[in-house]
Amino acid sequence: MQVLAWESVKKEILNDRLWRRVVSGEKVMVARLGLSKDCLVPLHHHESEQISVVLEGALKFELEGREVLVRVGEVMVIPSNVPHSVLAMEDSISIDVFSPIRHDWLDGTDSYLRK
Repeated sequence: MQVLAWESVKKEILNDRLWRRVVSGEKVMVARLGLSKDCLVPLHHHESEQISVVLEGALKFELEGREVLVRVGEVMVIPSNVPHSVLAMEDSISIDVFSPIRHDWLDGTDSYLRK
Protein backbone atom coordinates (compact mmCIF):
# COMPACT_ATOMS: atom_id res chain seq x y z
CA MET A 1 0.00 0.00 0.00
CA GLN A 2 1.14 3.55 -0.76
CA VAL A 3 -0.22 6.95 0.10
CA LEU A 4 1.25 9.75 -1.97
CA ALA A 5 0.74 13.46 -2.44
CA TRP A 6 0.88 14.52 -6.11
CA GLU A 7 3.48 17.17 -5.24
CA SER A 8 5.81 14.42 -3.93
CA VAL A 9 5.68 12.47 -7.22
CA LYS A 10 8.50 13.27 -9.65
CA LYS A 11 7.45 15.86 -12.23
CA GLU A 12 8.66 14.87 -15.68
CA ILE A 13 8.98 17.67 -18.24
CA LEU A 14 8.29 16.08 -21.64
CA ASN A 15 8.51 19.23 -23.74
CA ASP A 16 7.96 22.95 -23.32
CA ARG A 17 4.15 22.50 -23.23
CA LEU A 18 3.67 19.18 -21.42
CA TRP A 19 4.56 17.70 -18.02
CA ARG A 20 3.34 14.70 -16.06
CA ARG A 21 3.53 12.93 -12.71
CA VAL A 22 2.97 9.15 -12.83
CA VAL A 23 1.97 6.61 -10.19
CA SER A 24 1.84 2.97 -11.25
CA GLY A 25 0.65 -0.24 -9.68
CA GLU A 26 0.96 -3.68 -11.26
CA LYS A 27 -2.15 -3.44 -13.44
CA VAL A 28 -3.22 0.20 -13.49
CA MET A 29 -1.46 3.54 -13.87
CA VAL A 30 -2.62 7.06 -13.08
CA ALA A 31 -0.98 10.28 -14.24
CA ARG A 32 -1.50 13.96 -13.58
CA LEU A 33 -0.72 15.93 -16.74
CA GLY A 34 -0.22 19.62 -17.34
CA LEU A 35 -0.77 20.87 -20.87
CA SER A 36 -0.17 24.48 -21.90
CA LYS A 37 -2.58 26.10 -24.37
CA ASP A 38 -1.98 24.77 -27.91
CA CYS A 39 -0.10 21.69 -26.65
CA LEU A 40 -0.65 18.92 -29.18
CA VAL A 41 -0.36 15.27 -28.23
CA PRO A 42 0.04 13.78 -31.72
CA LEU A 43 -1.98 10.90 -33.12
CA HIS A 44 -1.06 7.68 -31.34
CA HIS A 45 -2.63 4.50 -29.99
CA HIS A 46 -1.85 2.00 -27.26
CA GLU A 47 -3.06 -1.28 -25.85
CA SER A 48 -4.26 0.42 -22.68
CA GLU A 49 -7.79 1.59 -22.12
CA GLN A 50 -7.63 5.25 -21.11
CA ILE A 51 -9.89 7.37 -18.95
CA SER A 52 -9.11 11.11 -18.95
CA VAL A 53 -10.65 13.48 -16.41
CA VAL A 54 -10.26 17.21 -17.07
CA LEU A 55 -9.60 19.09 -13.81
CA GLU A 56 -8.76 22.48 -15.35
CA GLY A 57 -9.07 23.91 -18.86
CA ALA A 58 -10.41 22.14 -21.95
CA LEU A 59 -9.02 19.39 -24.17
CA LYS A 60 -10.10 18.62 -27.72
CA PHE A 61 -9.76 14.92 -28.49
CA GLU A 62 -9.80 13.64 -32.05
CA LEU A 63 -10.70 9.99 -32.48
CA GLU A 64 -12.69 7.83 -34.84
CA GLY A 65 -13.15 10.76 -37.23
CA ARG A 66 -14.72 12.98 -34.55
CA GLU A 67 -13.58 15.94 -32.48
CA VAL A 68 -14.81 15.96 -28.90
CA LEU A 69 -14.27 18.89 -26.54
CA VAL A 70 -13.88 17.75 -22.93
CA ARG A 71 -14.20 20.46 -20.28
CA VAL A 72 -13.71 20.71 -16.51
CA GLY A 73 -15.56 17.93 -14.71
CA GLU A 74 -16.02 15.83 -17.84
CA VAL A 75 -14.52 12.43 -18.57
CA MET A 76 -13.34 10.85 -21.84
CA VAL A 77 -13.13 7.05 -22.15
CA ILE A 78 -10.87 5.79 -24.94
CA PRO A 79 -10.98 2.07 -25.77
CA SER A 80 -7.87 -0.02 -26.33
CA ASN A 81 -5.96 0.58 -29.62
CA VAL A 82 -8.13 3.48 -30.83
CA PRO A 83 -5.92 6.11 -32.53
CA HIS A 84 -6.38 9.53 -30.93
CA SER A 85 -4.79 12.96 -30.55
CA VAL A 86 -5.36 15.76 -28.05
CA LEU A 87 -5.12 19.54 -28.35
CA ALA A 88 -5.18 21.78 -25.26
CA MET A 89 -7.63 24.59 -25.99
CA GLU A 90 -6.37 26.45 -22.90
CA ASP A 91 -3.93 25.72 -20.08
CA SER A 92 -5.20 22.40 -18.73
CA ILE A 93 -4.70 19.77 -16.04
CA SER A 94 -5.98 16.22 -16.47
CA ILE A 95 -5.87 12.93 -14.64
CA ASP A 96 -5.34 10.02 -17.02
CA VAL A 97 -5.86 6.40 -15.94
CA PHE A 98 -4.49 3.49 -17.99
CA SER A 99 -4.98 -0.26 -17.80
CA PRO A 100 -2.83 -2.12 -18.47
CA ILE A 101 0.02 0.16 -17.46
CA ARG A 102 1.93 2.13 -20.12
CA HIS A 103 5.43 0.61 -20.10
CA ASP A 104 6.52 3.18 -22.72
CA TRP A 105 5.83 5.91 -20.13
CA LEU A 106 7.85 4.09 -17.49
CA ASP A 107 10.88 3.29 -19.65
CA GLY A 108 10.95 6.60 -21.59
CA THR A 109 10.25 5.16 -25.05
CA ASP A 110 7.25 7.46 -25.57
CA SER A 111 9.13 9.65 -28.08
CA TYR A 112 5.90 11.01 -29.63
CA LEU A 113 5.44 13.06 -26.41
CA ARG A 114 9.02 14.35 -26.22
CA LYS A 115 9.01 16.62 -29.28
